[in-house]
Amino acid sequence: MIKTILILVYTVPFLMNSANAQGKKTGIEGYVFRISGNRMPSPDAKLSPPKGIKAVLYVYELTSFNQVTRQGESGFYSAIHTRLVQTVTSDDSGYFYASLPPGEYSLFTKKDALFYANNFDGNNHIAPVKVVGHKISQVNVNVDYDATY
Repeated sequence: MIKTILILVYTVPFLMNSANAQGKKTGIEGYVFRISGNRMPSPDAKLSPPKGIKAVLYVYELTSFNQVTRQGESGFYSAIHTRLVQTVTSDDSGYFYASLPPGEYSLFTKKDALFYANNFDGNNHIAPVKVVGHKISQVNVNVDYDATY
């Protein structure tokens, strides 16, 4: 009984703040996390959890490697040659929500003047996310250019 009450105490506030609970219908929501330092697993050291951060997310049409100006082999890009659909700013905990029509998009953050995204799918799409009608797609964005894996 006490475990059930504790679970409800901790999960109800999150569920009430989620986009679905607030009547939002289609788009993306999630968190932006800052990850840095040595992230190699070790039996002697426990990894600290990633920290949610306030950041601007740039939502572009689905973008592949041949549609960007890439900085070497890194996850940094000086130019993105697809259409910017929307920008959204996460709150201090890293939480964000963006209302988007159904479709496929790429998510980027920025470090100074360069865009950053460091995950890809099997078709060389950069940081892809799919939005389905009448659903909220859950996505977390890791800003991990200072991390070692």
